[in-house]
Amino acid sequence: MQVKFHTTRNASSEFSSAECILKGLGDDGGLFVSDDIDNIHIDINSITGKTYPQIAKIILSALLTDFSEEQIDYCVNMAYNTDNFDTDKIFELKDLGNFGFLELYHGRTIAFKDAALSILPHFMKCAFDNTGSKTKTLILTATSGDTGKAALEGFRDAEGIDVIVFYPYGGVSRLQQLQMLTQEGNNVIAYAVRGNFDDCQSAVKEIFGDEEFGKVLKNDFSYVLSSANSINIGRLVPQIIYYFYAYKTSVENGKIVPGDKIDFIVPTGNFGNILAGYYAKKMGLPVNNLICASNENNVLTDFFNTGKYDKNRQFVKTIAPSMDILISSNLERLVYELVGSDKALAEKMSELAKDGNYTVDTDSEILPIFKADYSTEDDIKAGIRECFDKHGYLIDTHTATGYNAYEKMGNKDVYTVILSTASAYKFAKDVYESLFEGQHSDDIEYMYALEEKTGVKLPAAVDGIEKRPAKEETVIDISQMRDIIIERLRSRV
Repeated sequence: MQVKFHTTRNASSEFSSAECILKGLGDDGGLFVSDDIDNIHIDINSITGKTYPQIAKIILSALLTDFSEEQIDYCVNMAYNTDNFDTDKIFELKDLGNFGFLELYHGRTIAFKDAALSILPHFMKCAFDNTGSKTKTLILTATSGDTGKAALEGFRDAEGIDVIVFYPYGGVSRLQQLQMLTQEGNNVIAYAVRGNFDDCQSAVKEIFGDEEFGKVLKNDFSYVLSSANSINIGRLVPQIIYYFYAYKTSVENGKIVPGDKIDFIVPTGNFGNILAGYYAKKMGLPVNNLICASNENNVLTDFFNTGKYDKNRQFVKTIAPSMDILISSNLERLVYELVGSDKALAEKMSELAKDGNYTVDTDSEILPIFKADYSTEDDIKAGIRECFDKHGYLIDTHTATGYNAYEKMGNKDVYTVILSTASAYKFAKDVYESLFEGQHSDDIEYMYALEEKTGVKLPAAVDGIEKRPAKEETVIDISQMRDIIIERLRSRV
């Protein structure tokens, strides 16, 4: 079966996966989806005993049907190896009884984004070949902290591809900032933007929708735009893999037998991480519930509890900054299925743009699959402390929202996998202060102090990062983003 894609706002459009990966976002502002996923079934027995790369090849071959077997092998082999990850398992599942943590932070940027952004550059190389595209690609990405570094690292020195990352000034951790500013590669750069993540993301989407600006990039510089955010189907598809991997590992650990349903708890802000779990369920993974864990920017919690999505609320800067989001872009893909048509979806997105909210029918068969909970800042600190004291296990501020959701509403009769989305060292100051007394001068000192106090080894990816050459932070206004893009490209041609 050939899997075809269309945009959420025009179901009659038709694209190959290669075209979607290169475009990133539909010309109509919609996100690429495929109705063919309903007809894909992965036999659980077919992944038993398989390694992560072997499972990846099964999943990707089922979804990216315009890629040859040789291309899939190339992409997987280039991405999922011990040059890019610090364990030959790629990710680890730490079992703690009737639940476990899926450690998605063993890549170069110590966050779950490595799962997709280690393979996306190779997808794009193959997509260039499959489409015959001769233009250069400019990847514009808004980041709340993790995607930025993963995109910069993943595309470093990639031929024919430039990357510009925009992150909220003062809205990422010191370590996240250092990871971006110390990034090597002549074709990648990051800028701080005065505003929050939603401001950055909305501005990037506007640039994608600006036809005249797109013509300038193509005619004057021979670049076309694409995205490395989870709105790109090439970012979303690889995240499906680790749900199947977690399931087969749970079988191998003796926690379940093939066919048993399990729960997943997913810390998420932009909704891509948990949406991948929903797609895994559609493809045959025995998922009971998907529990969405948020921080005080709990727009998703309210949506799943009431059916109303409402971004008209105070934006809160929290100690889980990667979830400081009020506009969850990937939710559009789920809403497309909830409302049943591209026309109805477009109306909802129009309501969101005009009024800042929309409502869906809560009688849908899909919504009950999802549960939702959120943690306050005090809850997050308490969750970090409880998990370490009770289980001797160190978690970051985002994973703590997942742990709290498990303790509060998890089904203890069903084996549960909590997605651990980042290393605790990425947010060392807040994790340290949740566990110990004492003050340190900056985030880096907190990082080393946390290692000393807990005995948990510091990842090599960030050990000594403060000694690496760093670029000076460039801070711009939202209104300057187009100008800075042009300025950057002029320096590149």
